[in-house]
Amino acid sequence: MDTAFTEEQDQIRRTLRDVLLKHCGPDEVKVAVGTEAGYDRRLWERLAGDLGLPGLALPRDLGGTGCGPTELALACEETGRVLLPSPLFAGCVLAAPLIASLGSASQRRAYLPKIASGELTATLATPAPLATALALTGPNDVPWAGDGRAGGVQARPDGTGWRLYGQAGQVLDGHHAGLLLVAAHTGGFARSRTALFLVDATAPGLRRTRLMTLDETRPQARIELRDVPAEPLGDTATGFSVAHPHASTPPASQTLTALTRTGELAATVLAAEAVGAASAVLASTVDHVRVREQFGRPIGSFQAVKHRLADVYVRVEAARSAAYYAAWAVGTETGPGAAPDGTEGIAVAAPLALAEALDALRHAASEAVQFHGGLGFTWEHHAHLYVKRAAGDELLFGPAHRLRAWAASRAGLFSPRPPGAPAATSPAAPGPLAGSRA
Repeated sequence: MDTAFTEEQDQIRRTLRDVLLKHCGPDEVKVAVGTEAGYDRRLWERLAGDLGLPGLALPRDLGGTGCGPTELALACEETGRVLLPSPLFAGCVLAAPLIASLGSASQRRAYLPKIASGELTATLATPAPLATALALTGPNDVPWAGDGRAGGVQARPDGTGWRLYGQAGQVLDGHHAGLLLVAAHTGGFARSRTALFLVDATAPGLRRTRLMTLDETRPQARIELRDVPAEPLGDTATGFSVAHPHASTPPASQTLTALTRTGELAATVLAAEAVGAASAVLASTVDHVRVREQFGRPIGSFQAVKHRLADVYVRVEAARSAAYYAAWAVGTETGPGAAPDGTEGIAVAAPLALAEALDALRHAASEAVQFHGGLGFTWEHHAHLYVKRAAGDELLFGPAHRLRAWAASRAGLFSPRPPGAPAATSPAAPGPLAGSRA
C-alpha cells in the first residue's frame, strides 16, 4: 500500500477546498438547507460543471472522470469539512454504483452521464434502514423489503410493466431527487425475492414528503407509492431470493452483492466526510482557545486544555488513517485478511473506518461546544451543525458499536471453536485496521 497521494489527488483536494471555503461557510450552509431543494443549486452546478464532482468515480465512457474511490473519499473529506449540503452522497455514492453494476447497457447510457454532469439527481429508497439494506450493521439477506406481507414496498407485474405499492421512510434527498432507485418485494411468499426498480420522480401515484430531521444538511423524505409504474434495474427483475427463516445458508445473488459493495463504498465516503468535519471543528476550537482569555491568559495555555485537545487530535488522525485505508481497500478490493475475492477485507475495513470516524467527530464536536463556552450553545455559532452531523450519521448508519460488532463477526473473531480443537497458543495474524476497537 502506497500511502503517498499523487499530484492529481492533491490537486483535487486543493481545488475543492478553495471553492468551498469561498462559497460554503456556516452562514451559507444555514441558508441552503432552508431552501426547497435543501442545497445551493448554483454552487452544485459549479461543482458539477467546472470540477466534475458528481462524475469523479464514474468511468469516462459514461461521462465521468475515470477516478476511483480514493479520489471520491478525498473530495468528500473536503465536503465534510464544510458540511456541504448537496445531492452528491445520495446520487453518486448510493444510486450510481448500483446502476453501473446492475443496470442494463441502455440504462447505464441513459442515466449515468446525466448523474455525472449533475443534470440528474438520484437516490436509493429502501423500506428498511440504510444500515440494514447496505449490510453495514448486519446481514442484508434477511427479508427487509416486504417479505410478501403488508408493509415495505411490493412490486407486481401488470402485463405491460411493473407497479410498486408501499412506503419507504428516511430516503436521503428523496424530496427532490429526479430518479428513485426503489428496493421492492416481488414474487409472493413461494418465490420471495427483492429487486431494484427505477422510478421517475414525475410518475403518477408517487408522493414525497420532506421530513424534519436532526441534521438538516442531510435532508430526508418519506416516499409513498400507489401503483407507481416502475422499470426493473437490469434486463429483468431477477432480484435475490429471500431464504426461508429457518434456512441455514441463504443463497447469494448479484443484487445482494451489489448492495453490500455499495454499503462498503458508502461507509468509506461517510468516514472521509466525518474526518473532514472533525478536522474542521478541531481547527476552529484551537483557534478559539488561542484568543479566549481567562485569569488574564489564553485558555489554550492551560495544560488541561492542551491535553484534551491533543486527545481529540489523536482520535481524528487515527480516524483519517482508517478512512484512507478503507478507500484503498475498496479501490483495490484487496487487503490483509481478505477473502480470495477480496470481499471480507473490505467488509472489515469500511465499517470500522466509519465507526472510528463517527466517534472522532462526536468527540471533537462535543469538545468544541465545551471550549466555546456559552457561545458554543448558541444557534448563531456553527458548533451545533457538527454536533448534529455526528448524531445524525450515527442514527442513519450506525451506531458505532454495531458497526464494530458486525465487522468483527465478518472477520471471524466471534466464530466458535470447533469441539475438541486446541486453544490458540498465539494471536491470529492481524487483519485490516488491527488494534481498532472491534
